[in-house]
Amino acid sequence: MKALDVYPLITTAKLAETRDFYVRHFGATVLFEARWVVVLSLAGERGGFTLAFMTPDHPTRPPGPEAFDGKGMILTVQVADAAAAQAALRGAGAPIDYPLAVEAWGQRRFMTRDPAGVLIDVVEQIAPAEGYWERYAA
Repeated sequence: MKALDVYPLITTAKLAETRDFYVRHFGATVLFEARWVVVLSLAGERGGFTLAFMTPDHPTRPPGPEAFDGKGMILTVQVADAAAAQAALRGAGAPIDYPLAVEAWGQRRFMTRDPAGVLIDVVEQIAPAEGYWERYAA
């Protein structure tokens, strides 16, 4: 089997708010939209990413219609400048759940959360602390 696309489909009652969050803060493009579903495209320098959301009352009724509860999933978005990204998101009213931090493993990062409850880890790759990864070498 050859996949044409692979994307998460997250159930939320806040469909419009979630769509608007990704369009406003991450420059997403709406690929498809109906009353109960929206499919978004997020472009990146290394390719694109598709992300979809549907309402709990969707008419297709496959297994798993329960709403996402915000646990067990992190969406990572890599950027060139995490500090600038945090300032832009904060200035546009997005919540900051984890403020900008420099992590020893080699990231400058912060976290925001979309209206559906998905935690978004915005990361900038930087040099790791001296010797950090050596202790994990096989």
